[in-house]
Amino acid sequence: MNSVRGLLAASVISVQNSCFIYPACQKCFSRLLLDSRRFSCVKCGCKGEAKDANYRYRLSLKIADTNDLFDITVFGSCLDPFFGVTAENLQRCIQDLNQLSGETNIDASPEVLVQAVETCFIGRRFIFGV
Repeated sequence: MNSVRGLLAASVISVQNSCFIYPACQKCFSRLLLDSRRFSCVKCGCKGEAKDANYRYRLSLKIADTNDLFDITVFGSCLDPFFGVTAENLQRCIQDLNQLSGETNIDASPEVLVQAVETCFIGRRFIFGV
């Protein structure tokens, strides 16, 4: 793996998926396996009750600089200012909205949220640490 790090100024071309948050292990930040009552981390073995699962932002983007296209994923609390809340609080809001609308897919983001994220990011230029 290349350990060279740098900054890349690029514009967002598209948002790659509509799942902006995920249940994350407190120890290693890997995606947790959740059922209705328990969670477990495949990577480090951490286990607990589903109600105690932590959530983290994960925003997958297609970006372009002057010469190239890149797929990039932005993780964590650096996205809090763009969403206006922590990933934990956004998860609670999505869960409440899904319950009210009868949505059964727990990973589904409401369409209005997807549109808001696209409006916020697509066409804007950011500096990415890569």
